[in-house]
Formats: sequence, C-alpha cells, structure tokens
Amino acid sequence: MDLKRMEVFCKIIELKSFTRAGEALSLAQPTVSEHIRALENMLGEKLLDRFKGEILPTPVGRLFYKYAKNIIQMRDEAFQAVEQFRGKLEGQLNLAASTIPGTYILPKLIGEFKAAHPGSQIALHISDTIGTAEAVAEGRVDLGMVGAKWGHPKLTFEEIGSDELLLTVSSSHSWAQARIIEPLDLAQEPFLLREAGSGTRMVIKQILEDHGLSIRSLNVIAEIGSTDSVKQGVKDGIGVSILSALAVSDELCRGTLVSVEIRGISFQRSFYLIKRKNRQASPLCSAFIDHLRERN
Repeated sequence: MDLKRMEVFCKIIELKSFTRAGEALSLAQPTVSEHIRALENMLGEKLLDRFKGEILPTPVGRLFYKYAKNIIQMRDEAFQAVEQFRGKLEGQLNLAASTIPGTYILPKLIGEFKAAHPGSQIALHISDTIGTAEAVAEGRVDLGMVGAKWGHPKLTFEEIGSDELLLTVSSSHSWAQARIIEPLDLAQEPFLLREAGSGTRMVIKQILEDHGLSIRSLNVIAEIGSTDSVKQGVKDGIGVSILSALAVSDELCRGTLVSVEIRGISFQRSFYLIKRKNRQASPLCSAFIDHLRERN
C-alpha cells in the first residue's frame, strides 16, 4: 500500500478539507483527490463523506484512520531513530496544549528546543483542556500539556510545573482598594467564567467545592472561550474573574488589573504532560519531554 496515499487520507481527516490537506502537503487538489480515489478503489470502500461543507470519515473511514495514523507515525519514528543513530535529531513533532501552557509556557521552550535541534519541525495546536486530551487520545498529536488532571482510560498525566489562579478585578473596582474579600462576597459580583472544557474552570470548580462553595453560587454573566476576552471584560468593568497569574502578570505590573485575596482560599494548580498509554514515544518526542522536565 502506498504510504503517501495513507498520509493524504490522514491529513484530510485531521483538517476536514481536501484543499487544506493539499496545502499542508504541498499537493495540488487533483492529486489529493486521485490519492483518495486510488485508496478507496484498492479497499473497495468509501472512506470520506461531505457534510455541511466539511469532509468527514465514513464509519469504515474512521476505522481505517486509526491504523493508517499508526503506520504513518511508525514510519516517522523509524526515520527519527536512524537520524538519532547518526547523531542527529530530526523530524515532525505535533503538540497540543490548553490556552495557558500553550500561550505562556510552551512557545519559549519550543524555541529553545529548536535552537538545539534545528532539524526538528514542531507544530503547536492550542485548544481547551478537553480538546487537547482528545487530540492525544486519538493519536492526532504526540504530546499534550494541560492545566487540569482527571481519570482518562487512554491517557497518563505527569505533573510538570505549576501556576496560581488569582481573583482579578479592574483597577477602578471597589475590591481593588480592599485587596481582600470574604468567600461569600464572590457571589455578589458579576463573574466572567471560562467555557466548559477549560482547565482553569475545572480547577476553580474543584477548589470552590473543597471550601463548601460552588460555581452555581456565582453570579455568572458570561462564559467565554478566550482568556484574553475575559481579561478585556474585567478591564472594562463588566465583571470579575479568576485567572492564571501567568496570563495577567503584565496587566498587574501596569496596574490595569488588580489581584484580590479571598480569605482562606488559594487557587494553586499544576500543569501536566499528557501522553497516550501504551504508545512508545518517538526519539524526537522523548528528547522534547526531557527538555520540558529539565526546564521545570
């Protein structure tokens, strides 16, 4: 079986588009279509369907994708192993991360790794925590980094680094002068909350429950999918929020935002590397994991 056809098929599944897959692989769309036609003819099955403008796998396409993806990954790992034997470390590494580690931690670490291994090609996909975990579990990426941990049958979580979440208000808010509030005061102010699936939201929920409170007791006026949007809403006085110290450090230094203590409650959390169980990491992935461990 032609591995190129399998690679094209996997890329279409991941990007949900013939056009985007062709661009990613530097192939003309007629060539992409011909690869899929030849693959379907060889298997005697239809692998892809079009639905609402997106290309999605048929049931047999989903089945075939799992095997095809593993074969492509094994090919890449074989080439990486040979390059490592020669004293080089080259190849493609696909990472996924939730918003905070993906925005404030990994870019610098990726830059350092690239400087040490210029032959490596690293792609970083930023999603929420749940989306990141799904990408690792489904084999679409090699490694993930998130800000919350839970039981998952296909994943392992390794603690690597930490963060603090801070109750954050605008500089003109009355709490900015007090600098400390009682836990029950949280329910009195409009609150901006990250979306379901966010690691920040998971940690807030757990810590509030540990102190006899709940997210349902908050006066949530909006659930927002972007940390930057939440920050802007807080700056504009729309509401208060609990945000990563990494995300608001610049604003706190400039005084556009102010952190407020909640008496008796601190929001400490860890970051985690997530890997798929029973999957051997490629030489490149193993080297990157070692780099993360050394820097944290």
